[in-house]
Amino acid sequence: MNEHLLSKRLACVGSYVPNQARIADIGSDHAYLPVYLMLNEKISYAIAGEVVPGPYQSAKNQVQRQGLADRIDVRLANGLQAITPEDGIQVITIAGMGGSLIASILEEGRTTGKLVGVSRLVLQPNIGEEGLRSWLMAHHYQLIAEEIIEEQGKIYEIMVAQPTASPVHYTKKERLFGPFLMQQPTPVFLKKWQHEQTQKERVLANLQQAQTVPTEKLAQIQEELALIKELFV
Repeated sequence: MNEHLLSKRLACVGSYVPNQARIADIGSDHAYLPVYLMLNEKISYAIAGEVVPGPYQSAKNQVQRQGLADRIDVRLANGLQAITPEDGIQVITIAGMGGSLIASILEEGRTTGKLVGVSRLVLQPNIGEEGLRSWLMAHHYQLIAEEIIEEQGKIYEIMVAQPTASPVHYTKKERLFGPFLMQQPTPVFLKKWQHEQTQKERVLANLQQAQTVPTEKLAQIQEELALIKELFV
C-alpha cells in the first residue's frame, strides 16, 4: 500500500467520501487515505489527525513529499481535538481501530461540539461493531450504507452514517449483524459469522463448566448464538 494504491480496506472507506468534501481522517497513520483522495482530486481539503508522534511525522513527511501541505493539514492531536470549527469539516473517516475506541472518540467529539456541521461518518472498526452501531443509534446517526470485505485473511466492516433529527432504532439483530449486511448476506458475511458461531460455542461450553457462572454473560452469548444460528437455517 502507498499513496497511489490503497489497500482494499481503505479504498472501500474512501469510496464513501463524497466528491470535493472537506474531510478529517482520524488516526491517519501515514496519511495514505487523504493523500490518495487528494491526488485523485476527490477531496478539496483534509486534516490528517494522529495522536502518536511517529505516525504523525510519517504523515507529515508523506504530505510534504507529495506537495500537498497547502491542502492537507497534518495535526498531532487526540481524536477529534484535531478539528476546529474554522476547518469546515464535512466528513470524518476513522479506520483501523476497535469499535469501542471509535465510539469514545465520537462521544468526546460530540460533547465538545466537534461533530457540529459534520454530515457523514465513514467508520471501519476492527472489532466491536455492535457497540459502535449502538452508539450511532443512541446519538441519532442513521446508517446509510455498510460493506463487509476480506483482505489478507481478515474481515472488515465499513459503516457509513449521517446525523438525523429523528430517533433511530435498530434491533439487537440489526446491531449485531448490520441492518444492510444482514439483508444480503455475502459469502464473506457468512464466513465471519460461521467463525463467530464456533468461537461463541467454545466460550459457552467453558462458561457452563465453570463453578461460578456469570448469568448475564451466559444469557448474552446464548442470545447471540440463537441469532447467528438463524442465519444458517
